[in-house]
Amino acid sequence: MSSLQKPPVVTSTVKWRFPAVHPEGQKFTAIAFGITLLATIVTKVLFWPLLGVTLWVAAFFRDPVRTTPIGDDLVVSPADGLITMIERVPVPRELVGDLGAEPMVRVSVFMSVFDVHINRTPIAGVVRRVVYISGKFLNADLDKASEENERQHFVVEGHDGRRIGFTQIAGLVARRIVGFVKVGDIVAVGQRVGLIRFGSRVDVFLPEGCVPQVALGQRAIAGETVLGRFGGAAVTGVAQ
Repeated sequence: MSSLQKPPVVTSTVKWRFPAVHPEGQKFTAIAFGITLLATIVTKVLFWPLLGVTLWVAAFFRDPVRTTPIGDDLVVSPADGLITMIERVPVPRELVGDLGAEPMVRVSVFMSVFDVHINRTPIAGVVRRVVYISGKFLNADLDKASEENERQHFVVEGHDGRRIGFTQIAGLVARRIVGFVKVGDIVAVGQRVGLIRFGSRVDVFLPEGCVPQVALGQRAIAGETVLGRFGGAAVTGVAQ
């Protein structure tokens, strides 16, 4: 085939852009900036340190665009952060009625204060349960934080009837869990469902037949990293 007969090449490009600040964080950014201006009136020495704090607050509430893989057999990560635990555990008592009493594989994603804190649904479907529980503010990296800290459970039922449960857990610094959805809402995979302010963890409970696709120590990206796959094979990782 000559060059004149070759089919046209379809290309596309994606340009990087600064992430927007989520509306939930705009008021905190404005407050931080206001304090910076007031402090500058007293002494200009405080301007740059406080401006740095203001920029950090804006960065904490950043809400980047994510490209979510689509597939009925996929479970994507609801949070940015480090995979700190993958283990079979009893189902939280608040979710036994929705997920059953048999132990499930729990994948824990720890979010530091530098990670994006917007959380997303791991599958598409209908929100069947939202349960908020007040509690302590232990280090979210501790195993007992899943039972003692402030937390919020979600259960989403997919179009094929499979149910995935996941839990927002407040951390040592976090003091507020915010939800964006309610029971009965229809959500798309990767859709924003809530956020946690200032350091936290999200647990995902994988049902029987769903195999983890991440390794301990791996970093996950909310709405993009495939956390589990139905009918898939287990993966292993190596630190290097």
